[in-house]
Amino acid sequence: MFYRKFTVNDFPLYYQLVSDKSVMALITERAIPEEEAKINFQKLLYRNETYNVFGSYAFFHPEAEAFIGLGHLTVNERKKEEAELGYMLLPDAWGKGYGSKIAGIILSLAEQTNVKVVKAIIDPTNIASKKILIKLGFTSEWIGDMDGLPGEVLRKE
Repeated sequence: MFYRKFTVNDFPLYYQLVSDKSVMALITERAIPEEEAKINFQKLLYRNETYNVFGSYAFFHPEAEAFIGLGHLTVNERKKEEAELGYMLLPDAWGKGYGSKIAGIILSLAEQTNVKVVKAIIDPTNIASKKILIKLGFTSEWIGDMDGLPGEVLRKE
């Protein structure tokens, strides 16, 4: 699987993900409008430029080289020993093992840093993501309301 950090020319790839209602159903419960996505993408690019390993990566199908999704490792600015792992896949990539591969790659990136704890935030009803994370050694830390949306925090030390 090929991956690289998002660059300024990758907004169409990013927007393809965040504007898809099915992709965002268990993340924000809504597709992200283009103007909001542009603002979020600028923040993503800033983080990518600020950090060497931390940031958001575009992932591509191993043979077809088609874009399949995003994976990110974001440092906690208040607790530098913690980072958040996350990923999003286009619907065509669901159920093919890419979520596990991306999460594994992001975890291996975390091992290149001083991070001691990696957390992941999911919708508690996202059984597929929960299975992936538990298989990678994450444990559930908290379940509840997060800014008006259902959330579960999983952690791996």
